[in-house]
Amino acid sequence: MHLFDRPTVGDEVWNELEELLIAADVGVNTTEKLVGKVKQRVAEEKISDGSLVRAALQAEMVNILRIDYQEELVTPSLPRVTLVVGVNGGGKTTSIAKLAHSLKNKGKSVILVAADTFRAAAIDQLKQLGERVGAEIIAHQSGADPGAVVFDALQAARSRQVEEVIIDTAGRLHTKFNLMEELKKIKRVAAKSDVTAPHEVILVLDATTGQNGLTQARYFTEAVGVTGIFLAKLDGTARGGIVLAICDELEIPIQFVGTGERLEDMAPFNAEAFVEALCS
Repeated sequence: MHLFDRPTVGDEVWNELEELLIAADVGVNTTEKLVGKVKQRVAEEKISDGSLVRAALQAEMVNILRIDYQEELVTPSLPRVTLVVGVNGGGKTTSIAKLAHSLKNKGKSVILVAADTFRAAAIDQLKQLGERVGAEIIAHQSGADPGAVVFDALQAARSRQVEEVIIDTAGRLHTKFNLMEELKKIKRVAAKSDVTAPHEVILVLDATTGQNGLTQARYFTEAVGVTGIFLAKLDGTARGGIVLAICDELEIPIQFVGTGERLEDMAPFNAEAFVEALCS
């Protein structure tokens, strides 16, 4: 953001900053809140140097993104169940494979569950990625009841003492009501075998989604209580500013970022590095 290179920081800088943040998908409400806080800080600390104003902006952004992620302190009874949700085409299945790959690298046993039974292609894609990762897949025929697939998978995981179960789900948002009811049902099925399950509900969000991302996060959170976000497709073109709005308005932590096509292209979310890239 070169607007901070000017000798003085006046109204035109604040106006431009608002425009830049909105263009980066930060969202109107969060942008206003952010600019208001930075202005207040600049006034209170009598900051006039542009680089210090930039630093103040970055610090406020990091504050918004720093939501304490509560890792389970008590290891849940095995298996640990992760429900992965998100709209079709957002990188959900690839992100699941990355999560599985990361867990396998830590020596964990993993079962992947093909609960997006509406699309044969989704089941096939998960099977292919599962083979690459070396994770077992539990799948039924296309069109099967997703709840039944989840039930079978959890029984299999328990009998084989598998540590991690990751459930892929459908993401047809144009049939929103049906989809959300189905996700709630899957969640209930998981809870029948273990009242604490699912232990995680991860929303995979395409970093290029823009303002739509906030709406998606809201829908899925209302339905199944999202506990964390996997920000997919965060490469050179995606700004991903929408996560500031999500953290600000919904208080859901960003847990992981996907940065490329390979299974290894995933990292824990780093607020400072993300803000640095956003403000460059």
